[in-house]
Amino acid sequence: MKYVLMFVDTEEFAKELEAMTPAELERSYQRVNQWLTDHAAKITNRGAKLQGAETATTVRLDGGEPVTTDGPYIEGKEVVSGFLEIEVADLDEALRMVKTWPACPVVEIRPVES
Repeated sequence: MKYVLMFVDTEEFAKELEAMTPAELERSYQRVNQWLTDHAAKITNRGAKLQGAETATTVRLDGGEPVTTDGPYIEGKEVVSGFLEIEVADLDEALRMVKTWPACPVVEIRPVES
């Protein structure tokens, strides 16, 4: 079964990253790279790290005419910062995988429609 993992940064996590020394940041990136390596066989699309929410453009289609605005859909303390696609046997396997994620504190898991 395919799932998309959406990695969600919080304001608190962003502050923790800002407070890290270059050596601490490097160790953090190494843990993420190791996680990606450890699970490479299950990752079907490496996805991407997204630019900050302030770079978003939102198109609202819920009214008569589409309305385009700069910025994210909603102002929030949590924003999706990246994503990737995995293929695993079931949700339980996806959960086991995600519970070892070494970076941002929230990961949303969604099944991909076939």
